[in-house]
Amino acid sequence: MNLGDQYRVKCAELHALALREPNQRLRTQYENLAKAYWRLAEQADRNRLLDMTYEPPPPKLNDLDTR
Repeated sequence: MNLGDQYRVKCAELHALALREPNQRLRTQYENLAKAYWRLAEQADRNRLLDMTYEPPPPKLNDLDTR
């Protein structure tokens, strides 16, 4: 299971908790957390599609001077 799917599972768990929570303040907090996990899942999906290779910046001329 990829990271986006893991976030969706957590989102669903939090949403289920919100549906069962009688306290309005806690229900709102669970809903907010579920929305945050949904956004994380979407971001994880976008990140998975990126093909990035990290290349360190070239050394500065001052860094090469060893005097």
